[in-house]
Amino acid sequence: MLNRMEMIRIFCSAADCSNFREAATRLGVSPQAVTRAIKALEEELGEILFHRNTRQVHITAFGEAYAVRARQTLEGFDSLFRGHRADTESGFSGRVGITAPQAIGKRFLVGFLQPLLKRHPHLQLTLRLEDEITDAVDAQIDIGIRIGSLRDSRYVARTLAPVPLQVVATPELIATTGSPRTLAELQQRPLSVLIDRKSGRPWPWTFADGPSLLPANPALTCDDPEAELEVVLAGLAYGQLPAYLAQPHLESGRLQAVMTQQAPAPWQLFIYRPQQGPVSPRVRLVFDHLRACFSDPAQFPQG
Repeated sequence: MLNRMEMIRIFCSAADCSNFREAATRLGVSPQAVTRAIKALEEELGEILFHRNTRQVHITAFGEAYAVRARQTLEGFDSLFRGHRADTESGFSGRVGITAPQAIGKRFLVGFLQPLLKRHPHLQLTLRLEDEITDAVDAQIDIGIRIGSLRDSRYVARTLAPVPLQVVATPELIATTGSPRTLAELQQRPLSVLIDRKSGRPWPWTFADGPSLLPANPALTCDDPEAELEVVLAGLAYGQLPAYLAQPHLESGRLQAVMTQQAPAPWQLFIYRPQQGPVSPRVRLVFDHLRACFSDPAQFPQG
């Protein structure tokens, strides 16, 4: 059985043509299909729409009046799709929810998004900068940036870049304390500890082949990677920092890496969409743009 909108569409075509055969040709269906649709619509309305015999078809007065209303209805219905396509063709508009860790969000994500906002001023970006995984449904997240692994198999994820961890300190602190060569020697130096905001527990320092270190008497304990970086840059502690924070200062000489042979395997930065299935053009635009930016070593330090 045809749905009501399809019956109206066939009726409007028949009202514009001299007979049902011409309407069928225009619609790409059989004349019998047009006849059945008109009959079904007449039964639905309880009114005759066309006077017809074996040779001629003439629309009734009721049919003419109904055709005016029907065309207005179809025009409004079709405009829902034309309007969306026009928005897509002339520029991208609408909301895109994005989540990322705070340090990555402030230091990289905001800058990467600025060219998109300039080119597409009708985009509406909502940023949730949180170091723990954000609830995609509650926060209406369309795109996420995360480090580590993603446990939800329903998500569509793509790897972006490696995230090496490096033990670093200022040249002055290294000269004062001596460069550590073992974990035991490292434990004797002033160290920083980063707290997991969700659990409240400190993150252990990790190294190649499995050993880890939890500083016994840290010089700094905090829950913010950027605050930890500032203390390390001040020469007050050694820190095990991700390359995207440490690399610019290693290149400038403000920091030096130690125990490089014991560095752990890099973590992975990835981008994901919480929803499988159709992707709106605006979400695809932002997703592909961020994927290109974060994958570029010239834009996102990878050690």
